[in-house]
Order: sequence, then structure tokens, then C-alpha cells
Amino acid sequence: MLGLCICIVMVLSLASNDALADEARDISQAVPEIAALEPELEGLYRDLHEHPELAFHEERTAAALAERLRGLGFEVTTGVGHTGLVAILRNGSGPVVMLRTELDALPIEEKTGLPFASKSKGLDSEGKEVPVSHACGHDLHMAGWYGTAKIMARRRSTWHGTLMLIGQPAEEVNRGAAAMLADGLFTRFPKPDFAISMHDEPSLPSGKVGFHAGLFRASLDSVDVTLYGRGGHGAKPQTTVDPIVLAARAILGIQTIVSRETDPLSPAVVTIGAIHGGTAGNIIPDEVRMLMSVRSYDGLNRSNVSWTPKLLRLTRPLLHRSRLSPVPRLSTTIPR
Repeated sequence: MLGLCICIVMVLSLASNDALADEARDISQAVPEIAALEPELEGLYRDLHEHPELAFHEERTAAALAERLRGLGFEVTTGVGHTGLVAILRNGSGPVVMLRTELDALPIEEKTGLPFASKSKGLDSEGKEVPVSHACGHDLHMAGWYGTAKIMARRRSTWHGTLMLIGQPAEEVNRGAAAMLADGLFTRFPKPDFAISMHDEPSLPSGKVGFHAGLFRASLDSVDVTLYGRGGHGAKPQTTVDPIVLAARAILGIQTIVSRETDPLSPAVVTIGAIHGGTAGNIIPDEVRMLMSVRSYDGLNRSNVSWTPKLLRLTRPLLHRSRLSPVPRLSTTIPR
């Protein structure tokens, strides 16, 4: 829980307007009560890990956190942005410091074999039952977030200001933050002077904490592409426009947007993580859907990548055999 300790010290520093402790100082000396909290936090972590929930279905998760925060004296509002929560602890005049965690899990089967491994199932956006697990560390984030809340509530005499805790739903599908903002996150509640977030980092050894000035994580945009063909029998492909073949060609072409059209000193990456199309081995379908993610490290590169026109440019020529096939349909969060 060393990352938790760092987070607590940062919040305390901002709220009290003091400088951070010297780099060489043992963080456990700044937060000596952390050791006593470890059993409770580990219990919460295991419970959240064992009962993950998908985006906009985090009812149990939000309720468990809300109950604990109310017990600490926070003003808690649930249902913000569907399943998000906001908890406020007012402690006199001073800055508003926001500490945010994610709530949702991923549609991935856990295979760790741990005694508290997830066996949960959930419904994805298409209503299909899928396994669910906290494969991105949001359970750890929530445990550290709550531990920070508990220590800050106990230390009210040492700081002044307002502590604002945000439980963001649907982070994994890139929709939760927008939902909370649309629901009045910064109009119904105080607008923070400082915002703090943290993330587990598997590339660092256990017990190490990393700090990075400037941008720390890439932006994430979702792109859904539907390629339309003309279906038919697999024995007569000449009478069809096969969208599966179109998708295979498009996948290779899409990778050249980064490798040949993006500044290599400003990294970007595109991942096609899912392809859906067809129902049988001898039937050519009418359409194929590809689910993609696009990551970049600066706003200029994010917009300059111009995914929508470039994707259309790459896929439209593939449809030359059939004027009856509509152009590809794109749904994207990337600014145009």
C-alpha cells in the first residue's frame, strides 16, 4: 500500500498548503497509522476483487464505498453519471482537492486461481453474458482511495479545505467521465483546485512508486467500424462482397496510419481488439464490426491522426465491386 501512502501525503500537502516531505524521508513516518489500516484495506480490496462489475453496472461497488464514506462523515451522493459517486468532506476554508478512482472492471476471465478470484459474470453492451474481473487494478485503486479518506477524516485537525472524492464509473469504456460531467459534477459539487489520480504500474517492482512530470498516460479513444458487404453462400463468393475479407485488408491498412502517417516522436497506437461477423462457416455475412482503441500523448497528435477520414480512405476502395454496399460506418470519440 505504499502508493496509497504517497497519495495521502500529496493530499495532505495540498490541503494544508505545505511542501511535500523530503524525498529521503520514510513515507511510513509521515503516515504511521497506515500499518494499522492494512488489514481493513486488504479486506476491502479482496471483496472488490471478488465481486467486480462492468461499466454502468457498478451498483454493489458504489454502495459498498458509499456506506463506508458516510460512516466517516462524508456527504455522499450516489447515482452521479448513472452509477458514479461523489463524497465531500468539508473542513473549513481552503482549497478543494479532488481524489478520483475508477469503479468498473473488464470483461475478462480471471485465471489466477486465487482464493478470492472473481467468478462473476455480467452483461456486456450487447447483452451477452461475459466473465468479469478487475484486471486493470481498479480494486486496488478503490482500496487506496478509501484508505486516504479514512486517514484524512481522522486528521481533520491537521488540514483545512475540502476533500472531494470521485468514484468514476465506466472508465474502461471511456464514457463514465462524460456522464458525470453531463450530470453536473462541477456545478452540483465544488470545482476542485487540485485533482489527484494514481494508477498501479506493473512495470515497476513491488514497493516502488513512480512519479512523472507532465503527461503520465495516453489519451484513449474508442472507434467502432462497421464494414458492409453483400452476403451470400460460401460456395459462390463471386456473387458476394465479403466483408470479412474487407476487414482483413482494412486491419493491415489501418496499422499504416501510425507507422507511415504519424510523427514517430509523438507516439500513437491503434489496437483492434474485437471483430464480429458471420454466423456459420459456409455463409458470407452482410457486415463485420471491428472494435478499436486509439491512444496518443498529445492533443495535436490526437486530432492530426484524423482517424475518421483516414479510415474511410482506407476502407472505401475495398467496396469498389459493389455500388450497392454502403460506405463504412464509424463511431468514434476522437475530435473531428
